[in-house]
Amino acid sequence: MRKHVVQLILFVVVALAAPVHPAFAQQADPNNPLKQTGKSPVKVFILAGQSNMEGQGVADLDGPDYNGGKGTLNYVMKDPAKTRLFKHLKDDKGQWTVRDDVWLWYKPEDGPVKSGPLTLGFTPYGGKHHFGPELQFGHVMGNYFTNQVLLIKTAWGGRSLYKDFRPPSSGGQVGPYYTKMIAEVREALANLKNDFPGYDSGGYELAGFVWYQGWNDGCDPKNAVPEYETNLVNLIRDVRKELNVPGLLIVIGELTGPWVQAEGAWAALRQAQAGAAARPEFKGKVRFVETHNFVRKPEDSPCPGHGHHEFANAETYFLVGNALGQGMKKLLQEDHTLPTPDPAKPASHAVGCIEGWTVRIDDRPIQ
Repeated sequence: MRKHVVQLILFVVVALAAPVHPAFAQQADPNNPLKQTGKSPVKVFILAGQSNMEGQGVADLDGPDYNGGKGTLNYVMKDPAKTRLFKHLKDDKGQWTVRDDVWLWYKPEDGPVKSGPLTLGFTPYGGKHHFGPELQFGHVMGNYFTNQVLLIKTAWGGRSLYKDFRPPSSGGQVGPYYTKMIAEVREALANLKNDFPGYDSGGYELAGFVWYQGWNDGCDPKNAVPEYETNLVNLIRDVRKELNVPGLLIVIGELTGPWVQAEGAWAALRQAQAGAAARPEFKGKVRFVETHNFVRKPEDSPCPGHGHHEFANAETYFLVGNALGQGMKKLLQEDHTLPTPDPAKPASHAVGCIEGWTVRIDDRPIQ
């Protein structure tokens, strides 16, 4: 799973052909209102979970507190073997790419709403030094759709499904973060025009839900782990009911953590996640995505002591986001209740000439 196939696709067109509009803005301009570059309806995806979904991947911090910058995004992008995998994350000036056709809405627990085009920084931390699975997930969805894409991130660190996200159908007290998750989704959708002034009011469609969580439940092997599969099944049912989307597509991301091969309760929790997705009632609508092969060594990571955060390794978070995106894309391709999207647009182009011909090179990895 560590091998990444990248294909160079040449589109040969005559020099007078109509220009292709890139999906990326070179950098955000705070003086201009955010524009909608994708068509309506807006495709909405909910990204839910705990601190791993919040985003702990380190982009560019170094020094002794970050293991000399090992395993950061800047660090892995310097590896010649991985250059093309990450190329789309920086523009030709070396700045972090800002993608206008994908919007992100995120409300940190102790801060105001962060909303804007897809880039780094939609995490609980200040600045643009961290990112989560949303970054590459957003690129995969943006490449798939010609529609505008909106990611609503509802994630809080240290929260269990057993208690904090406990869905109504599981009985007992409904988890306060289940209630908060649903409320924030509704808040984001109700304020589309305020948070994204360029929104053309062409409507939206709830297209998918991504669940990436599990650490706090694994810390309670006596109570939370045995109930995990049932609680996750109930979460899926209840979220669909709350949002009035009976066939909402769901991707369940495997708990990553610090292990490739987990043991004991941690292995049981991963099995429970896979078991929920395998229920016959969810066939073709729910997909379990493995992530354990994305674990990197602590000594090659920014935070070697933070196993619960995958050592803050940027490659891990990028690959998790990519796997979640690919899983969602497969569900979308198999789901016949949704309109078929237009052919995916290229993310960027290089232009060259071959004996009088203009050649546009699509720099995307195979999606």
